[in-house]
Amino acid sequence: MIQFRIVFIGETMSAETGHKVFEAPKDINVKIWRYMDFTKFVSFLDTQALFFSRSDLLGDPYEGATSHFNKTIWPIIYKNKLMRELMHKTTSHNKWKRQWTFINCWHMNEVESAAMWKLYAQTNEAVTIQSTYSLLHSLLPKNTYVGIVKYINYQTEWLPEGNALYPYVHKRKSFDHEQELRAVITNSPTKTSTDGKSKSFNYIPNPESGRLIPIDIPALVQNIYVAPTSPRWFRQLVKSVIAKYGLSIPISESTIDLKPTF
Repeated sequence: MIQFRIVFIGETMSAETGHKVFEAPKDINVKIWRYMDFTKFVSFLDTQALFFSRSDLLGDPYEGATSHFNKTIWPIIYKNKLMRELMHKTTSHNKWKRQWTFINCWHMNEVESAAMWKLYAQTNEAVTIQSTYSLLHSLLPKNTYVGIVKYINYQTEWLPEGNALYPYVHKRKSFDHEQELRAVITNSPTKTSTDGKSKSFNYIPNPESGRLIPIDIPALVQNIYVAPTSPRWFRQLVKSVIAKYGLSIPISESTIDLKPTF
């Protein structure tokens, strides 16, 4: 059975900065949203942690993949036979690495998104938590990377190479409505040689479904919104559950529920 585990951080530090792969939004105070059903929300409160899913379990088979265009022009770019062989070995390695790369996804927008409610909250018994890029980045631990996702045409556009993490900040254009911000952790297992002088990747399967990364919820979450058309009792339930966890976070009805004027 696939498991997840909590990764405890002994020292509070912000996520990494200056990494060439991970680009911050132009406005570091941009609002970010994470939509979830009530069960996941309670788990978030109970564990006081963000769930980072294995990238190969997110549901997009292109996670961690290069573009078709890259593969098409490799014979032109990499004319050296040894280099071409290396690129094909890298392909095999990257497939394996997907299960050791963990991702936590957010939606960037100044307002709620009706599309995100429909995609990630299948019932009206759901919530979205709202924070900012700046807060998320400052509260995540060292060795976590945070950046915007770029959307490209995998048939005709080049996906940058030279770092194994580039594929994790690129998605197909058909997903550009997600306006995604990602936090990424990669932790591939290694093994030491018998003489103890070198290390290499240990190509073992990952039994985990993801990792829980502890987070300071009061510092992270600025607002909580209940799903559109949710009943009044549900808002009261959310308020009650938050209070039981000793939290004081503003709870609002979805602005999508506002009645039109004529």
